[in-house]
Amino acid sequence: MADPTSKTVLITGATGYIGRRLTHRLLDAGDCRVRLLVRNRNKVQVAIAGQVDIREGSTFDAASLTAALEGVDCAFYLIHSMGEGEDYRRLDRESAENFRRACIAAGVRRIVYLGGLGKKESASTHLLSRIETGEVLSAEPEKVQTIWLRAGVIIGSGSASFEIIRNLAQKLPLMITPRWVRTRTQPIAIADVLSYLQHSADLEVAGNLVVDIGGEALRFQDMIVQAGAAMGLKRVILPVPVLSPRLSSYWLIFFTPVPYKIASALVEGLKSETILQNDHAARYYPQVRPLNFSQAVAAAELDLAHNQVVSRWCDSSALRVCDIRDYDDPAGAVLRDVRVVPFARGERQQDVFRCACRLGGKFGWSRYTVLWRLRGLLDKVAGGYGLNRGRRAPDSLRVGDAIDFWKVVDIREDKRLLLYAQMKVPGQAWLEFDVQPQQLVQTAHFLPRGLLGRLYWYSVLPLHNLVFQDLAEAVVKGARQPQG
Repeated sequence: MADPTSKTVLITGATGYIGRRLTHRLLDAGDCRVRLLVRNRNKVQVAIAGQVDIREGSTFDAASLTAALEGVDCAFYLIHSMGEGEDYRRLDRESAENFRRACIAAGVRRIVYLGGLGKKESASTHLLSRIETGEVLSAEPEKVQTIWLRAGVIIGSGSASFEIIRNLAQKLPLMITPRWVRTRTQPIAIADVLSYLQHSADLEVAGNLVVDIGGEALRFQDMIVQAGAAMGLKRVILPVPVLSPRLSSYWLIFFTPVPYKIASALVEGLKSETILQNDHAARYYPQVRPLNFSQAVAAAELDLAHNQVVSRWCDSSALRVCDIRDYDDPAGAVLRDVRVVPFARGERQQDVFRCACRLGGKFGWSRYTVLWRLRGLLDKVAGGYGLNRGRRAPDSLRVGDAIDFWKVVDIREDKRLLLYAQMKVPGQAWLEFDVQPQQLVQTAHFLPRGLLGRLYWYSVLPLHNLVFQDLAEAVVKGARQPQG
């Protein structure tokens, strides 16, 4: 544990892609007390829960925000939206305003914010919201100091940008692409982002500071070609002027794990250059020597090879993902498909549970995986996550993890696994594995939305009879195999 006399830092967005990794970085350094502000404490990894001070709440709950900031020296603001609803820009500004005021009232010395590169006059709507958030946080420098880091494409295992680039490089030897692939940006390794964040807590500087961070300037097509080369693959890219941003977004969702919302935000962001506007990173952080793009790709690939993916882009990519507490109880469902499979050959309860926890990703969904993939393709077309989102790690799960188009909303070791559907359906759906001492009870729960929801449920019942019975039997059968 850190010295009890050391400073206290608060991390918001602590269960997101950057927040999870920053938490680990600060704990490893051991020179501060780490406090997390989260919507649901169950999303904090069990392995570190005892090492951090967990406070439940949000930037829209004044009481919880005040309590979380009490005694804090430096607060990391890692909250942003990917466009959840039409009013997300206003909500982003309101969130930042609430946070700045609460920091001032609590006597917080410094706010550290991670935003995006770009000029306000040419920024996409998503990047403009990031810029506006930084402006709000920085609005009262005489009362609280703000260090505003600005990054472009972040390259690391589990980042949305890296997974897009990696999938394109792996799957398409020849790409006919839109003109925006020639737009320049300055990618940065996730390890370097964390270094800048970590050093920002103690940086000796007066007043507010905006710090643009990134490596060498590259076009998006350069990144795909270099990523392919790092994997031993030669890739050819032919930009054409006829692909609109909407078509480009659909092109991305068919070949990468990201849904339409994230793909469209990326495409919009790449329509204008995101290049460093200052040299403050080199001037104020001389100890950070950024990796080049090829090195960043190699580091990400190494993490994947060793299953060391601490976080993924889908950990907290939207408000609906964060508020898993609202989705961890299917008691209100009115339609259910229940499958009971006894342990006919003496399978152990813990082995059946572990087999259930291996579903999805590369392991698939048993004999009818092709039907699941077809459902995933339809979901992608409808703007959902689809089946190729995969999972963070092949052999471990935690609350908040993604499994293809499902989200883990409850885990009770050797007993229960509850998945919430993030596919496009006219209602809400769950898939529950209740592992009892002598049998597996697998239940698909569905809360339909109006008549359309009921029609949907009954129209897919014939497929349920195939896929759900097969899935339950496969989980029990898999428990007989050695767990590798």
